[in-house]
Amino acid sequence: MLKYRILGIGLAMMAGSFVYAQEKKELVWEEDFNGDSLSMENWSYETGDGCPDICGWGNNERQIYNEDYVSVKDGNLVITANKVGDTYYSGKINTKDKFEFQYGIVEVRAKVPAGHGLWPAVWMLGANINEAGWPGSGEIDIMEFVGRQPDVIHTSLHTPASHGDTENTMETHVENVTEDFHTYKIDWSKEAIEFYIDGEKVYTFSPEEKNEKTYPYDHPFYFLLNMAVGGNFGGPEVDDSIFPKQFLIDYIKVYKS
Repeated sequence: MLKYRILGIGLAMMAGSFVYAQEKKELVWEEDFNGDSLSMENWSYETGDGCPDICGWGNNERQIYNEDYVSVKDGNLVITANKVGDTYYSGKINTKDKFEFQYGIVEVRAKVPAGHGLWPAVWMLGANINEAGWPGSGEIDIMEFVGRQPDVIHTSLHTPASHGDTENTMETHVENVTEDFHTYKIDWSKEAIEFYIDGEKVYTFSPEEKNEKTYPYDHPFYFLLNMAVGGNFGGPEVDDSIFPKQFLIDYIKVYKS
């Protein structure tokens, strides 16, 4: 069950219309993480601590990304965070240059782990990031969870107009969110980006004036999946007693609506 910080958010469509819209969706890409290894046709690993270009990946994160902490098991992508000696390790993958798309419906089914200091996320960056930089490329955070805020899911966007700050965001309470899988969806169009959790709309981003600074979402984007440890958002304090912990992603589907 979802509990919202802001009241008055509804589906704004009749059941019949919803069924019709569902029937009109065309699946254009799917990753169901079957098999026993990651598909390198779809994904690339990101490794290290971001140095020397973006040390701490720009957020003072503590983990070192290593491909050994990414696996596929029982139909799920498994990203594991662990502490070995004095070092935190975790995993991060992306679809840059392998799968990029512009506009559509994205649905992700995932289970986040509990633990103070964890920061799992499913997000997207503009494919033009090498040229435009960040936040010029735009960022869409389909789902972020931080263990220091139990039962809260964050859905956010970063734009040049906000100087990359998290101004365009919604916090949604999902009871016992770490105990089961949940579905996270966006409906991305030229006019708006709508966010859903378990079928309920929780946030709509549609600035009145749309330009490259306020709505940098008129070009292809790619996916990123990771679990950070600590950092500016994850929190400076990490409970070392929780490790190892796993972030599970069942599937990602992209539809052309």
